[in-house]
Amino acid sequence: MSTTSRITATAVAAAVGMTALAGCGGTGGESTNAKTVTLVSHDSFNASKSVLAAFEKESGYKVKVLKGGDAGKAVNQAILTKGNPQGDVLFGIDNTLLSRGLSAGLFTPYKAKGLDDVPEALRLDQDQNRVTPLDYGDICVNYDREYFTRHGIAPPKSFDDLLKPQYKGLLVTENAATSSPGLAFQLATVAAYGNDGWPDYWKKLRANGVEVVDGWEQAYNERFSGSAAGKGKGDKPLVVSYASSPPVEVLGKKPAPKESPVGVATGTCFRQIEFGGLLRGAKNEKGGKALLDFLLSRRFQEDVPLQMFVNPARRDAKVPELFTRYGATIDKPMTLAPETITKNRERWIKQWSSLVLK
Repeated sequence: MSTTSRITATAVAAAVGMTALAGCGGTGGESTNAKTVTLVSHDSFNASKSVLAAFEKESGYKVKVLKGGDAGKAVNQAILTKGNPQGDVLFGIDNTLLSRGLSAGLFTPYKAKGLDDVPEALRLDQDQNRVTPLDYGDICVNYDREYFTRHGIAPPKSFDDLLKPQYKGLLVTENAATSSPGLAFQLATVAAYGNDGWPDYWKKLRANGVEVVDGWEQAYNERFSGSAAGKGKGDKPLVVSYASSPPVEVLGKKPAPKESPVGVATGTCFRQIEFGGLLRGAKNEKGGKALLDFLLSRRFQEDVPLQMFVNPARRDAKVPELFTRYGATIDKPMTLAPETITKNRERWIKQWSSLVLK
């Protein structure tokens, strides 16, 4: 997980419904604004209260979280308010949307503490450090194991499988124009079939009954039959989500099951990297820098897996056993060079929209 999601994006039921977080902490002698640092994010941002409280106690800042919908919507809103941002730090812009934010001049460069402990493969702006990599995950098709067992059908493994008659009308995905997981899935098909081949793939997928909804929460929690949060009310046993969705469905279950009720089609995955950045024009730039340092600290990074169900960016951050046991490991995810996404993204989205939404 985002995109993604995170995933998203993360992208888990535990994050649903949170609108703001604020702790105690802070001492006298500063203005009200100086005491508060505001994080603008997508809806799937989540963190343990104890972890945020520790930062507030140590830094003297109260943390306010403003959620702005899916990642695509949050980035669009940040662009509309650039120069006079709603907050100090933006969390959740990913590699599918990164060039949009960088081209718009959203961020003030800042090298966060701990950045040297992040692999270079995740540091897509390391020459200027306008953004800081904070987590990564893989956007993949998830499947409801119980459905496929009940119907005696093998779950799909690849993009080609999704075109087969036995999967007709079973898949729900997110809108590539409004959702980072949806865009990541589209980009995965570009990586798989090439610039000339992906439109034909989507024509066939549309003919095979793919459903498109606005964002991840609607797709996973409302339409997907395997979502515990949706209580099985959805009728789509295939959904575009995260390789880390399976641990979400196991979290808190006793006794622990042998496997998660949700599986991952590992041949359909796209690597999503999420970033945070100091917003240009931030009212509390000093607090924003402190918050970025905190987001890249081991304390926060080790909280990430079971809060947002994505992988921490720091190579030295420990990942819990639940996450490693039930999450799918994607050895060869689909990827596209950032400059390729930059050059083609808007055209690809328009093409996709005309093909799939007409």
